[in-house]
Amino acid sequence: MEIVVSISDMKVTNRAKDVLVTHALGSCLGLAAYDPVAGVAGLIHCLLPLAREIKSPQKNPFMYVNVGVPQMMRAMFGRGATRENLVLKAAGCGRMMHISNQFDTGANNFAALKKLLQVNEMRLSAEDVGGTIPRTMRLYADTGRVVISSCGRSWEL
Repeated sequence: MEIVVSISDMKVTNRAKDVLVTHALGSCLGLAAYDPVAGVAGLIHCLLPLAREIKSPQKNPFMYVNVGVPQMMRAMFGRGATRENLVLKAAGCGRMMHISNQFDTGANNFAALKKLLQVNEMRLSAEDVGGTIPRTMRLYADTGRVVISSCGRSWEL
């Protein structure tokens, strides 16, 4: 069953038949996480890098990399995933409309993720970030396979 992860949303599943999918990854960050031992998969679509108020980030924590990603990890740990087994793959973080300035949201989203992972001594196993194409990201919960598609092409991450 395909489960859509909207912008500023997150889903976690331990049902092997599920496919988590998010569309329209432009400057947004898509992060897929999979624990092959526990059979737990998670996908988040973050719009912005940093919530100003970490204690209560407005109404939707999944909008922000710095609070949404840790919440997804906690949800996965609650279903039996472990930090040591997590396989992390990132997509998106592009520069839409070729805009280059201090508000480069895509680059800032990826920098926020890299900092978060570094602090927690974690790393990405694969990434497809940057550029100017929109991406769709699918995470297959049975295997952890991640497929990216854009402009009529698909490739595995």
